[in-house]
Amino acid sequence: MKRIYQLILLLLIGLPTMAQITRPQTNPATPSLKVKGLDLDYFNPKEYIIGGTTLTGTQYLDKEVIITLSKLIPGERVILPGEATANAIKNLWAQGLFDDVQLDIVKIVEDTVYFDIEVVERPRLSSFEFTGVSKSQKTDILEKLGEKAGKAIINDNLYNSTTATIKKFLLEKGYFFTSVDYKTKPDPSQDNSVILQVAVNKGRKVKVHEINFTGNKDFSSAKLRKFLKKTKQQAFYKVFGSGKFNKEKYDEDKTKLIAKMHDKGYRDAVILKDSIYQYSDKAVGIKIDLFEGPKYYFGDISWVGNAKYTTEFLQRALGIEKGEVFSEEKLEKKLRGSANGDDVSSIYLNDGYLTFNVDPVQTKIAGDTVQLEMRIYEGPQYTNNRIIIKGNTITNDRVVRREIRTKPGEKFSKDLLIRTVREIGQLGNFDESKTNPVPKPNPADGTVDIEYTVEEKPSDQIELSGGFGGGNIIGTLGLTFNNFSLRNLFNLSAYKPLPKGDGQKLSLRGQTNGKYYQSYSFSFSEPWLGGKKPISFGISAFTSLQSNGGRSYYGTISESDSRYSKIRLNGVTVSLGRRLNFPDNYFQLTHAINAQQYILNNYGGFLFSTGTSYNFNLTQELSRDSRDSPIFPTGGSYFKFTIQATPPYSLLNNVNYATASDKQRYKFTEYHKWKFESQWFQKLAGKFVFKAQAQFGFLGSYNSAVGQSAFERFKLGGDGMQGFDFLQGSELIAMRGYANNSVIPVGSRAEIAQQSGSPIFTKYVMELRYPVIASQQATAFLTAFAEGGNTWNKFADFNPFNVRRSAGFGAKIFLPIFGLLGIDWGYGFDKIPGSPDANKGQFHFSIAQQLGGFN
Repeated sequence: MKRIYQLILLLLIGLPTMAQITRPQTNPATPSLKVKGLDLDYFNPKEYIIGGTTLTGTQYLDKEVIITLSKLIPGERVILPGEATANAIKNLWAQGLFDDVQLDIVKIVEDTVYFDIEVVERPRLSSFEFTGVSKSQKTDILEKLGEKAGKAIINDNLYNSTTATIKKFLLEKGYFFTSVDYKTKPDPSQDNSVILQVAVNKGRKVKVHEINFTGNKDFSSAKLRKFLKKTKQQAFYKVFGSGKFNKEKYDEDKTKLIAKMHDKGYRDAVILKDSIYQYSDKAVGIKIDLFEGPKYYFGDISWVGNAKYTTEFLQRALGIEKGEVFSEEKLEKKLRGSANGDDVSSIYLNDGYLTFNVDPVQTKIAGDTVQLEMRIYEGPQYTNNRIIIKGNTITNDRVVRREIRTKPGEKFSKDLLIRTVREIGQLGNFDESKTNPVPKPNPADGTVDIEYTVEEKPSDQIELSGGFGGGNIIGTLGLTFNNFSLRNLFNLSAYKPLPKGDGQKLSLRGQTNGKYYQSYSFSFSEPWLGGKKPISFGISAFTSLQSNGGRSYYGTISESDSRYSKIRLNGVTVSLGRRLNFPDNYFQLTHAINAQQYILNNYGGFLFSTGTSYNFNLTQELSRDSRDSPIFPTGGSYFKFTIQATPPYSLLNNVNYATASDKQRYKFTEYHKWKFESQWFQKLAGKFVFKAQAQFGFLGSYNSAVGQSAFERFKLGGDGMQGFDFLQGSELIAMRGYANNSVIPVGSRAEIAQQSGSPIFTKYVMELRYPVIASQQATAFLTAFAEGGNTWNKFADFNPFNVRRSAGFGAKIFLPIFGLLGIDWGYGFDKIPGSPDANKGQFHFSIAQQLGGFN
């Protein structure tokens, strides 16, 4: 009886080694040991030395590695029958590489045993085939799956990891109830490989029906929901819904939620746990369990390590008083993160202390009060040494170097470093986002090398357009070369296609529809006349002709005929400008001398129709530009004040203008003209930027007997572009929501006022901007705007608050080769007497307009 029990016990121990091992993909059989013609005594296990182990059935796997995993390594000792053989088979099954595993004892020679492992390899993954997802989603999923194709084995681990990756990706896109099914098919192009067919059922995107909080005492649930900027709860008053649930944005919101609570003084606030649950087949609910903790306040703040500046000075710069609500965000901003550069770190960095550091240490927390110690490391003052420029493959070094404000031998300054980046961007030749200054301190001698890395971008512009005006087709060709080099004009090897690299600007523009209308202009500017001082020089000239070309209802007519009508304008301008250091170095003063000639022949719309008039005037312009970018400013301001005046001829001659003919009265145009424009930019939440703008213009006269000038008036309304009507001697002021030139003084005749213009105008703009593209190739942004403006015939009627109003939206894109292109839709709320179609809905197109200009 005892012998029978021993036999049963040995059978139970050896059973795992007796069954043949065959493993279906998901339910492996019990591993077994197969003995070919050999007898093993299960009642007397014996120790053997492994003489050798072979592996059969493998084509793609490393045999030595598989044998090592089995642990049946030649030279090792093994007890047969025993657990070693069973463990060997289990180890190989655990790899997930095989559909079948068998272990054979080939032979036993005295105390030496020889094994053979027979395996059936599982197929490999050759590629994926997806259904149920878009092409772009498929690309993203494959990127997240990595390089599995060609390497992965088809097993449960592959299914599980692929499913998890797909579900996580779609969860971040708002698909909360995704399911994934698989099928395989052989790949005829590869042996032992299959194509994995992945059928994805995304379900529908879900919204957030409710967001509930627990653990909040001082913060209401409604307040906490407002902190979740991108995860919104459904509500009946949200006309366009609360948006789809996005897991990635939700995770960001949780971080920002706690940051907001910390900023309110609750420095111990934390999310204990949160859960997302299915509310319905269209919505989910969110539950967030919070720990608020107490509200903390700033206590005493002490300073150690400061030798350059006194504790009192640093405390004033910090601007945090004892008893204020404790906020790490505010503390960090005051120490080194102020956008205005008035933080403590900037004070040191602007004085040469390049390696300055301050570490705020919370030394004691007494109740609800946090005591701080500001531990300062001032380090040595650094002096600028070498200034290195890299990446300017077209623009000459001297053009970039003259804009650099971190001069060798001067103390290092963070402000001047930032200013230099701005000035390089203002050149228009480099991608502002790629300009990277890198200070490289040399502690041994207290100097710092500064390396400016830039990246060239296309800066030349072309204007090529066709339009319809005055009953005729008109074509325009304009070329602007923003990085021209005049000194290489006769150097043929420098033409690519024109000589470049000196930062000069050359513009050529022509517009014509044949013999009835022609306009040509030329301008050249040099920002550094002589190359040593920031004195700008400019010269420009234009000529324009508009006529009826001898056409009439009665056939062709000659120029001597009274029915022939034409006007020609000729003009030239020479200007000099210089940068100022007072009140600050953002100011610039420009002087210009202008000479213009107007030749009218039976041409209506002005105070005289036939004759020649000359306009010689001097222009003084004071401007200040601190915008951080010339294309899409997010901060800073711009203003320009201009005075333009002619000699007071009527006060110097003895002409009796009461009886003077038009030829005498208007031979020499006289006036004084005052203009003002200001712009202000401020970055709001996220990427939104707010722009405020105000403009004013006044055209005055010296002598009431002469009256207002026939030229140099203002025309308000429309897109501000000249187009076919080149508007002789008038300034166009854009105002969206109204037709071109339609905003006229109250009581004026529309057909006359729109043609001749007005001597006084004012205009205000509020605009909200949002960037959608910001790259070297293009900058594009959306706008929503509200405008107000008006014109007056005399100063006595001027009322800056009596304006015509409009609002609308639009989009603009800046392409280096074309300049600024835009489309706006505006609605004018106020009617224009005599022009019933001037207001209401108006589309406005613009091309190659100035980025800053007076329009």
